Amino acid sequence: MTRPAHTFYLTAAIDYVNGNPHLGHAYEKIGCDVLARHRTLRGDDVRFTVGSDEHSQSVERAARAAGVQPADFCTAQVKAFTTMMAAFDVKPTQFVRTSSDANRRTAETLWRAVAAAGHIYKDWYRAWFCPSCEQFYTEKEIVAGLCPVHQQPVEWVEEQNWFFRLSAFTEPLLELYAREPEFLVPETRRNEMLNVIRGGLTDISISRGFSRWGIPVPGDESQVIWVWFDALPAYLTGVGYPDGEEFPRFWPADVHVIGKDITRFHAVTWPALLMAAGLPLPRQVHAHGFVTLNGEKMSKSRGIFVEPMQLVDQFGSDAVRWVLLSEVPFDRDGDFSMSGFIDRYNADLANDYGNLVSRATKMVQRYFEGRVPAHSERDPIDDELRGTAARILPVYDAAMDRLEFSEAMAAVRQLVGRANKYIEETAPWTLHRNGDTRLATVCAELLEAIRVSTMLLHPIIPQATSRVAAELGVSLRGDLTEELRAWPRLAPGAMVTVGDILFPRLDREAVLAGG
Repeated sequence: MTRPAHTFYLTAAIDYVNGNPHLGHAYEKIGCDVLARHRTLRGDDVRFTVGSDEHSQSVERAARAAGVQPADFCTAQVKAFTTMMAAFDVKPTQFVRTSSDANRRTAETLWRAVAAAGHIYKDWYRAWFCPSCEQFYTEKEIVAGLCPVHQQPVEWVEEQNWFFRLSAFTEPLLELYAREPEFLVPETRRNEMLNVIRGGLTDISISRGFSRWGIPVPGDESQVIWVWFDALPAYLTGVGYPDGEEFPRFWPADVHVIGKDITRFHAVTWPALLMAAGLPLPRQVHAHGFVTLNGEKMSKSRGIFVEPMQLVDQFGSDAVRWVLLSEVPFDRDGDFSMSGFIDRYNADLANDYGNLVSRATKMVQRYFEGRVPAHSERDPIDDELRGTAARILPVYDAAMDRLEFSEAMAAVRQLVGRANKYIEETAPWTLHRNGDTRLATVCAELLEAIRVSTMLLHPIIPQATSRVAAELGVSLRGDLTEELRAWPRLAPGAMVTVGDILFPRLDREAVLAGG
């Protein structure tokens, strides 16, 4: 299948909705939203799918504990997740509920395709089962009667199930990993999965007879489809599988973004299922780390969490988006703390970008009646500022493409930092006092630095940058590739307004004291 150019399809993990969203959920969705916005501003036609994983035993049990039907429980939980994403300015193009009619059709179609290829059969299954991750484990894999992933008690299950011949895909998967070394990143996760595959794959149960909560197996309504067999296909549903117009345009996905704890399902089981069904494989699986508190993975059930909505209410979505992606590299774990939040916010947003915008626009208002001044003579120091912008652009783009958001942000901070230093070096207030004609060029160059940095920062802090763009009369729509390369771009005489302070400085002691 050949896909047209200039399309980009990414997905975030399809979240279990057995509990409310925590900061770890927000972190993943924010990262995906940043990538989607970045690719859109580079001219790609982007699709971004998220969703709710509803047919798990953990969801069924949570619904029972709440005294409601699973379907009603899921509907309420979906609202909590979509509300969280809206609060963080995360804007997917598709939200797929695994219980939806569209996803049911996808799962059934995929099942029939895999079965028609001879890769599904029925047999007895006897093993330890973890209801939290919907996974069977051998005696060797469990630890003191607990799931090795969730540290929750496992249950012994014996029943006839439908099985997928995963063992038949050992060699094809090894060939995939050899042919596409970037199929799974980062390298630590790739090496883990290679060890799993080389250790020998066993067939897996893909149906459950002990539950009625799920999609019935095609041709056997005594069983329901294994939760992962209807969650993973949600990525197909997001672009209209099997016969929607968008499917041939956007599949295969360019990247599946997931948490590292579900790597095996996405980097072993999922490509094997797609191979069995004769469908193209995703180009990449990116397994990010966890946002930790005091070195522990966030978990609402274990009381280790930060309430994301409270952070947004107190500091705004831009601040939380910025700090999370700065402090937690997208390929490994990173720890969150309020002291670190305050330091990062004050240093990057209040002191650097926010201060640059405030100082420059106020000088233009004071010295040039709020209009873009015309450039006059150039100085080598101007070329240094322009050179910084030109140098960071490819660095920024490459980092974004690798989902190394903290590196992309560091690149923009170089331009912002250079612009702030430029102010001190050129001393516009002295130029004004002396009647020096260089003042016009200096202020015009500062506005250009703000324009470029604002465009680059827009995927990350969309609210603040939208305000700044409006103050400069700059558009943040369409393909900005050429706009970023152009310097100068602002029209002399165009109005520049001075807005409110973007990021008021935080008082460390007051914030930490809960003030």
